[in-house]
Amino acid sequence: MTAPGSAGATLCRALVTIGLLALTCAIPGAAADFQRGAAVRIVQIYLSPDTSSAKLAEMDRGREIIVLETSREWAHVEANLTEERTVTGWVLDKGVVRASTPNGDKILFGEAVDSEDQASRRRGRNGAAQDAMRLYYCVAEYFPTSPLAAEAMYRSADIRWQLEKADVSSRPSARERESYLREGIEEKYMKEVIKKFPTTKWADLAAFHLIDNKLCGDWQGSSKCPAKESEMYEKYATEHPQSPAAAEALYDAAWRWSALIEIYKTEEEPKKSEEARTKAVALAQRAASQTASEDWASRAQRLLYLMEQGVPTYGNVTQ
Repeated sequence: MTAPGSAGATLCRALVTIGLLALTCAIPGAAADFQRGAAVRIVQIYLSPDTSSAKLAEMDRGREIIVLETSREWAHVEANLTEERTVTGWVLDKGVVRASTPNGDKILFGEAVDSEDQASRRRGRNGAAQDAMRLYYCVAEYFPTSPLAAEAMYRSADIRWQLEKADVSSRPSARERESYLREGIEEKYMKEVIKKFPTTKWADLAAFHLIDNKLCGDWQGSSKCPAKESEMYEKYATEHPQSPAAAEALYDAAWRWSALIEIYKTEEEPKKSEEARTKAVALAQRAASQTASEDWASRAQRLLYLMEQGVPTYGNVTQ
């Protein structure tokens, strides 16, 4: 896994198709005294505790099972195959991590990392992103006090966000200027991170993602969108100064103000153009000082150089 916030994007670029996004670590109505578990391998479900009996279904990694009873090396389970389909049958009682499994949080997290790595590969396993999404969520669901719980819940939400963002961005409505004219990305899971793990960097990162739903599609050359967006990013950086995304937010705000330098010129607003330059420089300098994030600090330094040289950072202006 690379730095927080970047792995999901890498993962998303590696995916060719968007599969079924099912996050299933809780089967509604399951009895509280039954053991819950998540598969870390492909699990075959049989009609009876015998591999020669009829095979009912195959369960993917990260899918939850409810253990109804055990018999030697077998477990009678209720398996959640999708959000709509549940099957009851027998499975070999191995490769299923329960809340009682020693180091179960680390095992599930490790399988999630492996699945995410698979998804980032050109010829990685089909459905690996969804596997990782479910497995990470199960870490937080089964082991809420684990040191890995907050990060796991964020990673799960981040994968889901990136997948849905790619889907939303591929639709014609994505080019609409106003955000309310397009379908937004589901915010439920990011908000869950913020609610369950407040004052953590994972909550800060989740809050940064939520800005996506407020952004314009195509600016259509108007100053309204970049001006509004820059304010949102600057507000985020002010309210989340310790966030790993603070430098990125400052850069995003600075770049939009640098774009407004040219946009205001086309709107015959020379005074506003100069004000935009001043604002862009100030924000870029703040971003460049964020040495904890070298990538964004360096990009901010580049932006400062371009503005000092009078090189337009937006539009098709050539010199």
